[in-house]
Amino acid sequence: MSDNDPDARTAHGAGRTVADLGEEGVIAAATRRVTADPRVPVGPGDDAAVVLAPDGRVVVSSDAVVEGRHFRFDLSTPEHVGRRVIAQNAADIAAMGAVCTAFTVTLGCPADTAAEVIERLSEGIAAGAAAAGGAVVGGDVVRTDQVIVSVTVLGDLAGRAPVLLSGARPGDVLAVCGTLGHSAAGLAALEARDAECPEVVAVYRVPEPPLAAGPTAADAGATAMTDVSDGLVRDARAIAMASRVTVDLDPAALDPQPGAPHPDPLLARAASRRGAAALDWVLTGGEDHALLATFPPDVVLPKGFRRIGRVLAGEPGVTVADEPAPERGGWTSFVSNEE
Repeated sequence: MSDNDPDARTAHGAGRTVADLGEEGVIAAATRRVTADPRVPVGPGDDAAVVLAPDGRVVVSSDAVVEGRHFRFDLSTPEHVGRRVIAQNAADIAAMGAVCTAFTVTLGCPADTAAEVIERLSEGIAAGAAAAGGAVVGGDVVRTDQVIVSVTVLGDLAGRAPVLLSGARPGDVLAVCGTLGHSAAGLAALEARDAECPEVVAVYRVPEPPLAAGPTAADAGATAMTDVSDGLVRDARAIAMASRVTVDLDPAALDPQPGAPHPDPLLARAASRRGAAALDWVLTGGEDHALLATFPPDVVLPKGFRRIGRVLAGEPGVTVADEPAPERGGWTSFVSNEE
């Protein structure tokens, strides 16, 4: 089965199922790809793992994806899902200025889920963890009504102070590292069965956060940082509210069209094919997991970061060229998200 042709029939009821494997068999399938790591003296198999914390502090984050809510097996393969959930958790650690050390994974699925799905999810999780620089150290399995993957990630600050949402100050520069709008464009292309935009589809299926840029930004003096998971406006608003400042976005710096200061031909082409406004995807798309950070005005931006706005004194919130930012769009957990 090709990654470009996911087959929903593998999700439930094809060949051996998790009920045939039993709990021990599911755990064995889920941990088969786990490899030894010197930072993990005790890994999967015991009641709990033991992970070394050289810094003495441990950064912790967790996130979950639910079939039908966050992913669909007709749009993504199990490997994609496994890599994606690891990437989005790893981005949270990078946004604190830390590096990933370990992941725990809890897998929920119906009894009729094909054993192949678990095996391929495990392959994706292992590949994602390796790419993020961390180790899978344990987890759990549970019967649920649909496939659910919940990940907790641990990180190491390596002596750095954590970069918080609340550190932005008036006069700071707002900058981003990574793509914006590509994941939203990829989802639109998949839903339209448009095979002409494979690059943005790849970002939707498996985002590649610039993880190394998080510690680099911290070392360069970043005052606040987050990853763009819920949409640029919504995540910029999180910094603005926590820091009690106005974050003003520069539309010229964000415009992906040819001729703009920082054109994005892939996004512009995808928008043209859909008859969509590419800037809307940039502002509200989310799930690229780019890193959004503020820096003092005298700091030379680290490699990969580009200026997209500024921090002002004023009412906490987000503006676009001094005008109120759109309130709709972006991801929120308990609403439709189809607006």
